[in-house]
Amino acid sequence: MRRETPELFALNSRDVLPANPEVVCAALEPLLTEERKRRIAEVIAARSHAVAPVLDGLIDPHNVAAVLRSAEAFGVQTVHLVANTEPFFASQKIAQGTQRWLDVVEHPSPEACFQALRAHDYRVYVAAMDGEITPEALAEEKRVAIVFGNEHAGVSAEMRELADGAYTIPMRGFVQSLNVSVAAALTLRAAMRGRPGDLTAEEKLVLRARYVLASVPNAHAILEEQLRRSVS
Repeated sequence: MRRETPELFALNSRDVLPANPEVVCAALEPLLTEERKRRIAEVIAARSHAVAPVLDGLIDPHNVAAVLRSAEAFGVQTVHLVANTEPFFASQKIAQGTQRWLDVVEHPSPEACFQALRAHDYRVYVAAMDGEITPEALAEEKRVAIVFGNEHAGVSAEMRELADGAYTIPMRGFVQSLNVSVAAALTLRAAMRGRPGDLTAEEKLVLRARYVLASVPNAHAILEEQLRRSVS
């Protein structure tokens, strides 16, 4: 898919909130329905940092978007990117806006990514045909980062060397591998099974503000006017 296709967007780290999260919530939550506020609360309560998908050089925007969508669907909060020679692009049609609800963190190299994950006590597993464990075993790890490699070359040699181990998805047919987006969906579902939400109170408040901001049409303009009135 050509990178200039209109439906594609560059996947970057999220923007900083335009105001204190309490201020954002106070200004915009009255504009939401009670049903929407309940849904936001339910989603935040189930969010977890326990499982962290890592995209290691993925190039197909459809695959990138599909992994984002699966991560969001299963309650994962943060997706890590290992920089490639080209920026990460995702398909808006496939992502369906799920990037708004996630944290996206980009790392300049496999080493930098591994160090960041280690600093937060993650064990790192790569997807490989010769993996020694199954996705279900990943759910037993307290914190686990799961590396999904490039569509053609797989996980980079650097990341594989740094990882704690490899896992595989058992298959009974003639095929030896799955599309990375399918593999990610199966893996994230298995790895997240039975895990409760684990965000801190502060993280929940920030997410609440972000989700409210993303749920109100013209939110930035409304918030700017509210702030202007409060100081005038």
